[in-house]
Amino acid sequence: MSLRSVFGDHSGSASDQILSVLRAVRRHLAMDVGFISEFVAGDRVFRFSDAGTTHNPVAVGTHAPLEESFCYYIAKGLMPSLMQDAAEDPVAARLPVTRDLPVGAHLSVPLRHADGELYGTLCCFSFTPDRSLTTRDLDTLRLCANLVESILWKDHDAAREREGKHRRIAETIAAEAAEMVFQPIYRTADGRLVAFEALARFAPLPDKGPDAWFADAAEVGLGEELEFLAVRKALRAFPALAPGVKLSLNLSPASLASRRLAEAMADAPLDRVVIELTEHAAVASYEALRDALDPYRRRGMGLAIDDVGAGHATLRHVLDLNPEFIKLDMSLIRNIDAHSGRRALTEALTGYGRHIGCEIVAEGVETEAEYAVLQNIGVTRVQGFLTGRPMTLDAAAALPLSGSGAWARRSPAG
Repeated sequence: MSLRSVFGDHSGSASDQILSVLRAVRRHLAMDVGFISEFVAGDRVFRFSDAGTTHNPVAVGTHAPLEESFCYYIAKGLMPSLMQDAAEDPVAARLPVTRDLPVGAHLSVPLRHADGELYGTLCCFSFTPDRSLTTRDLDTLRLCANLVESILWKDHDAAREREGKHRRIAETIAAEAAEMVFQPIYRTADGRLVAFEALARFAPLPDKGPDAWFADAAEVGLGEELEFLAVRKALRAFPALAPGVKLSLNLSPASLASRRLAEAMADAPLDRVVIELTEHAAVASYEALRDALDPYRRRGMGLAIDDVGAGHATLRHVLDLNPEFIKLDMSLIRNIDAHSGRRALTEALTGYGRHIGCEIVAEGVETEAEYAVLQNIGVTRVQGFLTGRPMTLDAAAALPLSGSGAWARRSPAG
């Protein structure tokens, strides 16, 4: 793997660190030029360069055959790593570069892959001889080479991890290897089934739940592709669901502003679609997002703000996007029957939603005591393990429209 492929577009900080080390050691050694080279397919390629003069003869990206460079002969043990005057070494004296640059004093140490394989050199040279250089100066250069290797391979590991993520997610998208499950949402007024939230499930990996899959996809530039894979598969559920039951889909702000949205929604019954927007990705422009959503909302598509109460961004979403649904984060709902602060905030958000005409959906409802408090507060819809876990499409299609269980019998019309 080359240094360029290691750093790519994501490693500016690592590149800056390496350049800082190179500049520091060049200045410490009072050399005119310092550089890091890489050996690629028989060539020596300059990857980093720093000079103490306005003229730097070593341009990043340029290359030449290894046999024409000091690096090659030093790596082979045919030239010393430290030369106070390169012209005095018989091998160096025969190389045109010694005269052309010119090279006076020169120090060079190898850089190696993590497995010990040689991949390049860290070098410093001056245009004139320097009789003051000693092996202590060479040791300083070796110390800096160790630091460069540490920075480089820390970034290499991150690059390799990114490549693995990209490959895994790209293969998942190509194979459409996402399974959709559906969690029911019930109306508290009468215990009636009114919607399902479609949730994606992927191949099980250690510490990789669905949220981690989507975060990884966004990191490697495949976020929209993975989100719309889930949307396409979720929309295929409509023929199996009872008429009038809505389907709630999760999309990021970037995906909502994407041209892929029109393609995905071309044949969807928009009056039965609700898009859930979370705070996990920033909204660059609320005006642009409103404009992107407007054609779909005018045709009946609903907008829900997810995770309200978990962070300040969701409140901004509510204020600026005028949603039809506010979904209260499960952190507010958990043990609300025994937590006065959570109850007070839920009451405030519910009252606000009622004032602006929003449905209020409580997520993560797990106990009948929680459900009772939420119903008394005026929360209009509930979703959670108490009322139904995420399930297959066949199980979702078989659910009765009227809820069952003690929680449903608490409803006035239940």
